[in-house]
Amino acid sequence: MAAPGALLVMGVSGSGKSTVGALLASKLGWKFYDADDYHPEENRVKMARGIPLNDEDRIPWLCNLHDILLRDVTSGQCVVLACSALKKMYRDILIRGKDGAALKSEELGEEEKPGDVQLFVVHLSGSFEVISGRLLQRKGHFMPPELLQSQFETLEPPAAPENFIQVSVDKNLPEIIATIMETLKMK
Repeated sequence: MAAPGALLVMGVSGSGKSTVGALLASKLGWKFYDADDYHPEENRVKMARGIPLNDEDRIPWLCNLHDILLRDVTSGQCVVLACSALKKMYRDILIRGKDGAALKSEELGEEEKPGDVQLFVVHLSGSFEVISGRLLQRKGHFMPPELLQSQFETLEPPAAPENFIQVSVDKNLPEIIATIMETLKMK
């Protein structure tokens, strides 16, 4: 497999995506995007009210993120994206754009299409107890802790044939970064 042009740091709210993603981008010399910065206002309002987002809310947002990734990767800029990307379909959209939403993964051939983003997925995983404890300490974020349960229910952890590693959030930040960097060296 070719080296990824984009690195997705995914997980439920409070798993450390933004912190890990920003630090990784800095260490790699890559551009960093936090997907939360690209939510339309109506999504932010919904989440602030404690209403979980549905596919109709997420798909246009994910398609926009795909376009940003594709633009940068096509121009030779490697990127790190921090994004919940809880479902396989959402990760497919990040790779393929709107075509990823229309096709079931079984229908997709393994060959790359010109509009595909070469994506390596880092899944930050942890127990509900650990992550909810972190969320309760977080201030000034539009995602209320009450929505965490819905995120765990929605979560479809990455699995083969996705190109991914799973890293436990029980590790400290330097250990998490070291694990990811070591894995990238092997890619």
